[in-house]
Amino acid sequence: MPTLPSTRQLRYFVALAEHRHFGRAAAACHVSQPAFSVAIRELESLLNVQLVDRTRKNVTITGIGQEIAAQARLALQDLEGMVDIAHRQQEPLSGKLAMGVIPTIAPFLLPGLMPKLRRHYPKLQLYLHEDQTQRIYERLMEGELDLILIALPCDLRNVERMSLFRDHFFLACRKDTKLIDPEKYNVEQAPPESILLLKDGHCLRDHALSACRIRNLDKVSPVSAGSLLTLIHMVDEDLGVTFLPGMAAGSALLKNTNVRTWPLSKTSYREIGLVWRKGSMRSAEFRQLGEFIRKHRPGAEQ
Repeated sequence: MPTLPSTRQLRYFVALAEHRHFGRAAAACHVSQPAFSVAIRELESLLNVQLVDRTRKNVTITGIGQEIAAQARLALQDLEGMVDIAHRQQEPLSGKLAMGVIPTIAPFLLPGLMPKLRRHYPKLQLYLHEDQTQRIYERLMEGELDLILIALPCDLRNVERMSLFRDHFFLACRKDTKLIDPEKYNVEQAPPESILLLKDGHCLRDHALSACRIRNLDKVSPVSAGSLLTLIHMVDEDLGVTFLPGMAAGSALLKNTNVRTWPLSKTSYREIGLVWRKGSMRSAEFRQLGEFIRKHRPGAEQ
């Protein structure tokens, strides 16, 4: 049976991959730099591969080193998960949990949800990381995040999904807009380049195109926004109309603007769901968290 790396070696190497500097990585691990360097050399010798290219000024993780660092994160997380399982047997949803959330969900869902979550699970230490779907998915698969809260559908591999609720789209435009008649709106009759959307990379753009059945891309403005706040400002200037998810349509983002919303077809929606790595030992706990979000989210029927 081959000799396996120690958790100490794996933890040191993960720190080095993160800091890209022996001194800073050693300090982060609370160990002297000579002892840290020896542990990294021992790991390279054990695996019989070069993990690091060393120069006087720079530390570069080799290609194979990057793969091993990603696997090391997962291995360490699984070991921590074994300990968490024992602890959670005594008290569920306690300890550390790192969750990624996309920007078109976080500011609308979490403020009303977090106080309830803290009251129900006071020992849960929930660390939130807000970013676009692809980025938090990559961090999930690298072991940096435990689960992610995103909008579905989304083409992600090697994950489990739990759908929580539907977030219906609304037509949003300036109340006195000259572009359309919001009471009789038909996307096929919209003027060319009149639909404003978020930039490529935001899943809300793709969901709006699909759920609101925007098949003629000539209707979409070449000008796009980097955030919902900017998008709403553009609509408030009557530069175009847009489609807002329900959680944003009823938020403070529209306060002090002349933007109004109109409901669309019941089939125009995105699904909000939790996603985690397939086979995670914490699947049962994640589903418990999902049930809590489903029940206690703002606007949910009690």
